[in-house]
Amino acid sequence: MLKDLLLNCRSYRRFHQEVSIPAGDLEDMVDNTRLTASASNAQALKFKIVNTPVECAKVFSTVKWAGALTDWDGPAEGERPSAYIIIACDLSLGRNKQWDDGIAAQTIMLSAVEKGYGGCMIGSFNRSELAQALDLDPQTYSLDLVLALGKPSETVVLAPLNADGSTTYYRDKDQVHYVPKRCLEDILI
Repeated sequence: MLKDLLLNCRSYRRFHQEVSIPAGDLEDMVDNTRLTASASNAQALKFKIVNTPVECAKVFSTVKWAGALTDWDGPAEGERPSAYIIIACDLSLGRNKQWDDGIAAQTIMLSAVEKGYGGCMIGSFNRSELAQALDLDPQTYSLDLVLALGKPSETVVLAPLNADGSTTYYRDKDQVHYVPKRCLEDILI
C-alpha cells in the first residue's frame, strides 16, 4: 500500500556500502518518473545514474550531508551510498522546474523503497564541482538534486513534535535518527 511505502520512505544517510544496486533497478526507478506529471508537459528533467565506486566517490565529495547534525561530516567509509541519481534540468527544454524535481525525486525514492533500498534527497552540494566531476556541461544542464541511494544501515523513527514544537531531526546516543512530525490535526486548516 502507498501508506506503507511512505512510512518506510525516510531520509537515510548511512548505508551498507557493499550492497550495490543493479543498474536495471536504477534505470527502472528513473523510468517510473517518465510516467509522472511534468509542468507544461515539458519533460525537461534528465537523470545521471552513478553506481561505480569511482564515480560515487566523486559525487560524495561534493555533497553536504545533514544541516541539523552540525557535528557530523556525513557517512564514514563503508556507510556511504552505493549509487546516486543526479536530477538535472535540460535548459534547452525548460527552466525552473523545481516542482518537477520534487515529483521525480519522490517517485524515485518510493521506487527505491519498493525495491528494498532507501535514500536521501540532497539539495546542498557543490554544483560546479559535481558538473565537472561527471563531465556535465553547466550551460546545458542545471544540476538540481542529488539522490543518494543504497541499502539503509540506520534506523529512522518518526516521532511526535517535542513540547517546544521543534521539527529539527536528531540522533540519540545509539545513533537512532528521529524525525519529528506534526500530527494530522496540526496541518489541516
